[in-house]
Amino acid sequence: MSIITFNNVGISGISACVPKKIDNNLSYKDLFAHEDFEKSIDTIGIREKRVVEGNTCASDLCFAAADKLLNDLNIDRQEIDVLIFMSQTPDYRIPATSPSLQHKLGLKKETACFDINLACSGYVYSLSTAFAYANLDSVNKVLLLAGETLSKFTSTKDKATALLFGDGGSATIIEKGNYGKAIFSLNSDGSGADVLKIPNSGYREPFTVDSLTDHTYPDGSIRNGTQIYMDGMEVFNFTMRCVPTDLKKVLTYANLDILDIDYILFHQANKFMTDFFAKKLKYPIERVPYSIQKFGNTSTVSIPLNIVSEMQNSFNDPRKVILSGYGAGLSWGTAYIENLKCYLTALIEI
Repeated sequence: MSIITFNNVGISGISACVPKKIDNNLSYKDLFAHEDFEKSIDTIGIREKRVVEGNTCASDLCFAAADKLLNDLNIDRQEIDVLIFMSQTPDYRIPATSPSLQHKLGLKKETACFDINLACSGYVYSLSTAFAYANLDSVNKVLLLAGETLSKFTSTKDKATALLFGDGGSATIIEKGNYGKAIFSLNSDGSGADVLKIPNSGYREPFTVDSLTDHTYPDGSIRNGTQIYMDGMEVFNFTMRCVPTDLKKVLTYANLDILDIDYILFHQANKFMTDFFAKKLKYPIERVPYSIQKFGNTSTVSIPLNIVSEMQNSFNDPRKVILSGYGAGLSWGTAYIENLKCYLTALIEI
């Protein structure tokens, strides 16, 4: 699949929710030699993250975001025909989390509900799915909920990941209207599946008692089989190779110059990486919003969270934007959205 296009389907509202608890990266200085620690902080650009406490789940953050968005827009909840829950951290393996959210939000029983699991490219992928449903004559509105609690499976003693991952939730309303064109490019390369994974998290390498045993690795990192592993250099090389090329492909298809785009909203993974993209694309850095310094890498949540956190009042007039997500899988996607004019709630904290 190369390119998917839609006409007159768009985003009417976005909300985002983060936990109140702040995890300051300065507290991890003992993991690194002093000079390495300061360099790491400056390179990735993450000063702090938000992390959940207790049994708070991604669905709780998404519920708060969705409830506020529906109320703020005064949307009749009977008009929601499809609910999509995008997350790697569901409430349970079985059942899916989306039907529970349908019930809690007071949506009709005829609402089609399903979960999607797809890491940091997930918002772009699931947004394309939401657009496809909203494009159908029989569908009024689609509610896309993207949420993650990555802190639950990150080792605080792993040098590759301890500084990176935060928690958050979001809600996006997609519907028909005078939105112009939307173009999606969706891509994957499963040969890189092992560079970012949780080993004992499914049925290929099932969980055992030994999965909880901590192991010390050559770089001094400590983690167990239920915690995320990342080969940072391989991930970096993958993004450098694929992300700018895919963005240029979408621009060529849309017959646009890079400077025709009002904003580029990259997945918030690493500030050095994102700065490099902007430089390589010859795109003004002041038109690339950042929130990574406050929230870290929230995976599939990072694009809508970045919009709500940093772009209040930016979409009062129609804008041309690029959304770019990339990560585990390996998977990456780019979306061009024309005439983006949508309501943004204030950021929610719970």
